[in-house]
Amino acid sequence: MAVTSTDLDDGIRLIQLSGQSATQSFSREFLPQIAQAIDAGLIHPDIRAIVLTGEGKFFSAGADINAFAQSILDQDAPQLIRDLTGVLHPLLMRMRQSSTMSIAAINGACAGGGLGLALACDARIASPGAKMAASYSSMGLSPDGGTTWLLPRLVGDQVSRRFFFENEIWNAKQCVEVGAVDALVSEEELIEAACQIAARWSQWGQHTKEATKHLLDVQSVNDFETHLKHERTLIEAAGTTDAFKEGVTAFIEKRKPTFQ
Repeated sequence: MAVTSTDLDDGIRLIQLSGQSATQSFSREFLPQIAQAIDAGLIHPDIRAIVLTGEGKFFSAGADINAFAQSILDQDAPQLIRDLTGVLHPLLMRMRQSSTMSIAAINGACAGGGLGLALACDARIASPGAKMAASYSSMGLSPDGGTTWLLPRLVGDQVSRRFFFENEIWNAKQCVEVGAVDALVSEEELIEAACQIAARWSQWGQHTKEATKHLLDVQSVNDFETHLKHERTLIEAAGTTDAFKEGVTAFIEKRKPTFQ
């Protein structure tokens, strides 16, 4: 199987891209398989978090360049790009909007759309073999996969400009230094470390996770007054949830809350 899913403890599902799904993730053949695997985790009622990883030297290396070359010969390049972004971009939106947490365990190179997939996750853990690259400029392309929206929010505008226009490749240490990755661990510890974050971040109530992710995404485009109104609407809605009742009860009873 090019994409495998394994259910672990604490409602965590490990999704691994292997073989060509890691080296040629963004093709008409493999991208739908990746999207299907991630979507299955997002909608599963018992899955609280997804840990996404790759295999060997690759996390998700982006497009199938041979397919690009053939699309140029067939004069079909715009349609190929339209087909791929038509799968990838809605998937990234679903990941950002879902109460299911997603953690990227970056074992190797992530580039192009694979970079977007990693950046769209709620957290990123890397092992020493991890690398981040845009690779669009050298291909004569402009960026996609949400990379120009997601990366500046992590590392800042000017660092992102240098990354794209210098066509930089960041190693694992650089990824952590600029803030694109949350932590660097050994290769042996990678999945365990990612699962630990997944367990901690996914323990909260569904509304709490979904609303917090949403508010963090829109804060940069709202003025303060608008954002306060948005927060008020969402926290009022939170007051009707079972998680709120459990949280208050647990506080009074001096115990750790348990959310469904």
